[in-house]
Amino acid sequence: MKNNIVLIGMPGAGKSTVGLLLAKKLGKNFVDTDILLQIREGKTLQQLMDEKGYLYLRECEASALQAIDGHNLVIATGGSAVYSKAGMSHLQQNGIIVYLETPLQTLRQRIHDYETRGIARRPEQSFAALYTERDTLYREYADATIHCADASVEQVVSMVCSAVTGLSRTPR
Repeated sequence: MKNNIVLIGMPGAGKSTVGLLLAKKLGKNFVDTDILLQIREGKTLQQLMDEKGYLYLRECEASALQAIDGHNLVIATGGSAVYSKAGMSHLQQNGIIVYLETPLQTLRQRIHDYETRGIARRPEQSFAALYTERDTLYREYADATIHCADASVEQVVSMVCSAVTGLSRTPR
């Protein structure tokens, strides 16, 4: 039985915030792959981008995903996790993948530091283009999609709980 919950979605979707509250509510341990990556590398995501580029940042994220070895976890992934087939496959083995779908307009309101946030993207890539590219990948991997438009953090946590409960009862 899959007992990890893996949150995917764009930067600004609330993966870390929702993940922490979800872990607390369900009595699970919380893992934030961005923090794992920063600890392993000893640098911020933006420093890694500035020094070694977006592809290196994605490689680091893929490695961090594959290093996760545990049960009863809520895992908040970095926004670019879905570029790593091996990393996502690893997470799917013991996890239900939940896409926190957030409208582009909402994300734009939340993210004021696109150029300096450490988002793994091509240098010339606009936020809208990145959103379109990643949305397809998020949908491909998601076992459940939570529509976060106009929902509070508490409502999103409840929706994730309901979706995961329904999926864990359904034979796969």
